[in-house]
Amino acid sequence: MKQSTHSWQDGLHVAIIMDGNGRWAARRGWPRTLGHAAGVRALRRVVRAAPDAGVGVLTVFAFSSDNWQRPQHEVAALMGLLGEYLRKDAEGCAEAGVRLRAIGRRDRLAKPLVSTIEEAERITAQGSRLLLRIAVDYSARDAIVSASGRLANASTREDFLRALDPDGGGKEVDLLIRTGGEQRLSDFLLWECAYAELWFTPVFWPDFDGQTLEVALGAYHNRDRRFGGLSSPAA
Repeated sequence: MKQSTHSWQDGLHVAIIMDGNGRWAARRGWPRTLGHAAGVRALRRVVRAAPDAGVGVLTVFAFSSDNWQRPQHEVAALMGLLGEYLRKDAEGCAEAGVRLRAIGRRDRLAKPLVSTIEEAERITAQGSRLLLRIAVDYSARDAIVSASGRLANASTREDFLRALDPDGGGKEVDLLIRTGGEQRLSDFLLWECAYAELWFTPVFWPDFDGQTLEVALGAYHNRDRRFGGLSSPAA
């Protein structure tokens, strides 16, 4: 990954629901777990491309709180892939200026995986080029309830946003991408996506790459973001 001088605070916040791994594999007659492994490779491609595309914060939906309902062997495979990614990529992320953070619950994760997450966060803590947030055992509704309890006297929306994610820079989502053809939020970053631009694509996540990201960002930059107001003369 090419280094640059910009800070992640200066870039866009892009969130991605990484959908379609299982269907991608099924179309090839392969086990769903191979689709998830291909999804990890797609994540690596996007992380490499994101900073130079103007992305400062990249939040990806890896495992929702509802995904515990999936077959036990698939859940085990997903958790194993997450741990492997963090162990293999943490040093490279640190060298590239990528800071890793996991958001979501940790009390239901296996202790070795929690230790791996904490170690990856420690190794990459000084990353200033891209903040990569991986949502694991995550539910936006649960996160909102939890933040409400921590900040009962919040006076502004900004206060509440910081309570939702104290280390996330207080950045609302600019662009939400969902792959795989579905068009729903699935309990992902509901507060942060209040004014996010939404971009849905039939491309399955394992086929997503830097070029697809550029297409999504191009669509984003061509939209007129009014936030409830009127278009500017320039727009």
